[in-house]
Amino acid sequence: MKAIIPVAGTGTRLRPFTSTVPKPLLHVAGKPILAHIIDSLLKDGVDELVLIIGYKGEKIRSYVESHYDIPARFVNQDKLLGLGYAVLLGLQEVENEPVLIALGDTIIEMGLEDIITAGRNTIGVRHVENPQRFGVVEVENKRIIGLQEKPEHPKSNLAITGPYFFIASGELRKALNSLIDSCEKTRGEYQLTDALQIMVERGIDIYTEEIGGWFDCGTVETLIATNRHLLEHAVPHEAYPDTVLIPPVYIGKNSTIARSIIGPNVSIGEGAVIEDSIISDSIIGNGAEIKRGFLRASVFGDKSSYAGKFGKMILGDHSQGGYYGD
Repeated sequence: MKAIIPVAGTGTRLRPFTSTVPKPLLHVAGKPILAHIIDSLLKDGVDELVLIIGYKGEKIRSYVESHYDIPARFVNQDKLLGLGYAVLLGLQEVENEPVLIALGDTIIEMGLEDIITAGRNTIGVRHVENPQRFGVVEVENKRIIGLQEKPEHPKSNLAITGPYFFIASGELRKALNSLIDSCEKTRGEYQLTDALQIMVERGIDIYTEEIGGWFDCGTVETLIATNRHLLEHAVPHEAYPDTVLIPPVYIGKNSTIARSIIGPNVSIGEGAVIEDSIISDSIIGNGAEIKRGFLRASVFGDKSSYAGKFGKMILGDHSQGGYYGD
């Protein structure tokens, strides 16, 4: 079964990190966001990927091809015209067959096996307090009777989170083509939600399944929160000289840690060097160097370096920095 993963966005809310790395390749809990998504899909029976790439897409292609032995196609999206447009590009690589659509910046905890074997169109949803920020659905006995994209006056608080499963992708392709042929945009973009509404109006049944965990990695704050949750499954590490590890902690290969207190909720990339520091609730990139740091709720890019006082730090790749707040 094929899975379409749109990963063409620029990730502006995660600058400076996305100035050098596309958002799906940012690390949480020891590996890129995209790796968490792909690993989950492979467990659920996906055997071919279609990735919609754009911004720094060559890095995504390189990562997938070097880390996964699975057929993968890469479709360039030259215009950021919305999720609906991106999915339609991916559907050009899919016959009229079952297909999964997974968002490339959102980690979902949801077993897909039951949904796939049920053999009906299904999308993941979750009750939220602020439905105005999302696509929302109205349902009767789990069957969708209406959809709205970021409505000012939502008719429900059941937000669309993904993933999306369609038993025959041809019907979705027809709906998206109708949307684009009529130039029907919402907030200036072609929305997948609007195409699903067309399918419902045409009498095509789409059902909902409420998900468990839903982790949107779109901001520094949500990136840290996602890291915190995923680390709950981290394997305990061996001891380091004169260092206390407070679980959960993930430490990459060839990292050097001395005279420090690390944790809880810290992930450290490969080849990092940390000395004389206290770090909690943070993400430290590959090859980063931290000396005399007292840090919390911080994110350090790859090969960044820091020597200073205490507080919170946001430091991009190959950057040097100091204290920026309490």
